Amino acid sequence: MASSSYSNSPCAACKFLRRKCMPDCIYAPYFPPEEPQKFANVHKIFGASNVSKLLNEIPPHQREDAVNSLAYEAEARMKDPVYGCVGAISVLQRQVMRLQRELDATNADLIRYARNEMPETAAISQYGRRTAAGHGSTGGSNFLNQNSGFYYPSQWNNNDPGGDNERSGSGSM
Repeated sequence: MASSSYSNSPCAACKFLRRKCMPDCIYAPYFPPEEPQKFANVHKIFGASNVSKLLNEIPPHQREDAVNSLAYEAEARMKDPVYGCVGAISVLQRQVMRLQRELDATNADLIRYARNEMPETAAISQYGRRTAAGHGSTGGSNFLNQNSGFYYPSQWNNNDPGGDNERSGSGSM
């Protein structure tokens, strides 16, 4: 952050805290005046004093990463006060596992197709995966009905835990 920013406008932290931004302000390099919400979120979740202590305790070359991590966690906590970024990570992990199962099933289909082992009367399920005829449209997509891992209800996932909005039946997990 250039020193001219001190004379033009206080950093977002000093502006939020309504104090004069000094040239040696610990917040100025990491909370520019153009990003006031970044500091507001960090302040609301962690507190200005705790952030200042943290920044003073870590080496200068690690401060930017620390502030970015604090800002990400603060934003996640604002969206989901209970789970924060853990909820987002959980949703992404479940999505990766579901997509891996889908990829494995598709690769198995490709191998069978390459060996000409696909049944002549194959149906396409609602998820685009081939299923054997006579088993219904859900026979090959049972892997989507499995709920693996933990379910964290949050703002990060606006759909049901298994990722299959068409599922009917009980709402238990």
